[in-house]
Amino acid sequence: MAATPPISAVIIARDAASSIAATLDSLAAFAEVLLYDNGSTDGTLAIARGYPNVVIHCGEFHGFGPTKRLAASLAAHDWILAIDADEAVSAELCASIFAAALDDERTVYSVQRVNHFMGRAVRHSGWDDDWLLRLFNRRATGYDDALVHEKVRPVAGGNTVRLSGPLHHQAVTGVGDFLVKVNRYSELRRGQPPRSRSSAAILLRAAWAFFRTLVLRRGFLDGWRGVVIAVSDANGVFFKLMKPYADERVRRERDSGQ
Repeated sequence: MAATPPISAVIIARDAASSIAATLDSLAAFAEVLLYDNGSTDGTLAIARGYPNVVIHCGEFHGFGPTKRLAASLAAHDWILAIDADEAVSAELCASIFAAALDDERTVYSVQRVNHFMGRAVRHSGWDDDWLLRLFNRRATGYDDALVHEKVRPVAGGNTVRLSGPLHHQAVTGVGDFLVKVNRYSELRRGQPPRSRSSAAILLRAAWAFFRTLVLRRGFLDGWRGVVIAVSDANGVFFKLMKPYADERVRRERDSGQ
């Protein structure tokens, strides 16, 4: 039997009991799966303890980028496969990962994520052609500081290699998931300075996000799912911009005695 390559699969999770088993099942061939839990109150940890290759760490959430970087630092190996708690590695992708050369720490490897919305893969709406850097050497690179929509930084002078096989992502299991994500992500950005000077500008940018997803990104070809994604994108832009704008307006009104 071929030796397992020196790769640690790293996951951050919170209240992921509905999806974590499928994720960990897909990582059964990895010698180490590091799970960084940031406050689960459901059965996430109980499920994870049933997997002999899972190492559990518990800690605070500092935003997605910083937390994923912290989790990677706790792994046994320098080569990190970053996986979310609602994703699953296909057998083909696992074989491609294990066949990777791993001979240059400046090389980063990308995977193609297939995003599923309530039982069906979304082929348009900006969810298609979703290539993400997920296998990297932490000595050379890692996640950026973004609190939301974090990314692995490419390495200057390094190569990017595409791996074969899909990474399945259960992005949405119910329409209400969008509301939870919009609120959570906009809260993480709430402390940032306002990026718009008027509510009208915010409304226009939200309308543009809807049009871009539904028309330019051909979301209409995804049917009702495309409509929901377009509305969610508009909501995401609206509340991301409106929360800090509203906070600043209230502060000014208070300071001026209005």
